[in-house]
Amino acid sequence: MRAEQISDPVAGHGEGPVWWPGWGGLRWTDMFAGDVLTLDPDDGTVTRQHVGGFLAAFRPRAGGGMVAALGRGFALVDADGTVRELGDLWADHTVRMNDGGCGPDGRFYCGSMSADGSPGAGSLYRLDLDLSTHRVLSGVTTSNGLAWSPDGTAAYYVDSATRRVDRFDHVDGLLVGRRPLAVMPEGAGVPDGISVDAEGHVWVAMWAGSQVRRYAPDGRLDARVDLPVSRVSACTFGGPALDQLFVTTSRRGVDPADEPNAGALFRVAVGVRGLPVVPFAG
Repeated sequence: MRAEQISDPVAGHGEGPVWWPGWGGLRWTDMFAGDVLTLDPDDGTVTRQHVGGFLAAFRPRAGGGMVAALGRGFALVDADGTVRELGDLWADHTVRMNDGGCGPDGRFYCGSMSADGSPGAGSLYRLDLDLSTHRVLSGVTTSNGLAWSPDGTAAYYVDSATRRVDRFDHVDGLLVGRRPLAVMPEGAGVPDGISVDAEGHVWVAMWAGSQVRRYAPDGRLDARVDLPVSRVSACTFGGPALDQLFVTTSRRGVDPADEPNAGALFRVAVGVRGLPVVPFAG
């Protein structure tokens, strides 16, 4: 499968795509610009909303607006753009948030990483419905994609430095029993953001790999989507029937002469439906 480019290279570092009918379709983050990008589904134009100096990830909030992960903590963003930061979770300015998502119970997770990739400097955090925060996992190097199975009994997680997608059992709201689901082969790139479809297969964006890979629940490679740019960062399902895979890309570390379309948004009809996004319930 090959992807269709549907935007100009608008993002310096596109990440975290989310399809939510309540805001009219697809949004994603231009991470280091601190902006939310919104795709107009009718004419394909992209608009920006500045949230802060850095915007790692976000999800819709059930009561309106969004929940977001900024540089070192969580925030609530009202529909009018007002940002209420919930406080820093750590003091080290060299460590920042990176990627996350909501679990089946509506709690929001986001993980961190060191800017220089220091081993074990990151963690995975959870924002509960009462706005309390909890460290779920420590000793992470590059906390990346997190998504749940259709029945909510399993969670899939990427620490990019391991070159794996791992599986957790999701039991009574806890992530337990971590073990590898799939190990990426040398030369395929590094696993980044992920999404799970309605059949329970895991779609993995491959940074420096020019592709998205689909893995079955038993870890078998099932399909690939090829892209004309190398820095493939994340993917999600969208469209009215949730049957289109949207893929974000980055131009960080890329020579524009070599990859003029790096930073664009891509789309591909993959022949399977995705899961609707779970909003933050707090």
